[in-house]
Amino acid sequence: MKFFVDTADVDAIHELNALGLVDGVTTNPSLVAKSGRDIFEVTKEICDLIEGPVSAEVVATDYDTMLTEGRRLAEIAPNIAIKVPLTLDGLRACRTLTSEGYMVNVTLCFSANQALLAAKAGATFISPFVGRLDDLNIDGMELIEDIRTIYDNYGFETQILAASIRSANHMSECAKIGADVATAPPAVIKAMASHVLTDKGLAAFLTDAQSAGIKIV
Repeated sequence: MKFFVDTADVDAIHELNALGLVDGVTTNPSLVAKSGRDIFEVTKEICDLIEGPVSAEVVATDYDTMLTEGRRLAEIAPNIAIKVPLTLDGLRACRTLTSEGYMVNVTLCFSANQALLAAKAGATFISPFVGRLDDLNIDGMELIEDIRTIYDNYGFETQILAASIRSANHMSECAKIGADVATAPPAVIKAMASHVLTDKGLAAFLTDAQSAGIKIV
């Protein structure tokens, strides 16, 4: 499973990229606003840092303006994935932008029917929002599983990009189901390395090494 980091914080991306854990980046208007930077400036910096897809989202809701914005965003770098909402206008924009050779990430997916439409529209990525469904006491992982079944049934090439990831457990569950990609905040990705028994074992090893006077260099 590919790891995308869900942030517009360049320093956080640098840190994870140095560990070899970043296959791509997803941003949205809220994350760009949180960074306090110009959308074109920060997106270009991220694209220069990361070889994989970098999702940049349109803010328009009508077809014509989505196309204009999407094409403008795509000028930033060749690894831009244009992010459009899962609406009828968004699906139409997805079809057009895909036919022009752009990567398209269809976002705000909350049902298998929506995911099916996105695949038929030629989306490169579909972004089902796991955490927001969980907030409504609906199992977000069931949606990932349903989409995986549908896409496999018909050989759709659209990649399942699990989004709204809230925990390290979400990451492992997505991997078990077979999501192609999971995008998560930096803190969630780093939390995947943590385990109380790892900490306990390391502390014991270090104590014993010190007591025995063990030195490597």
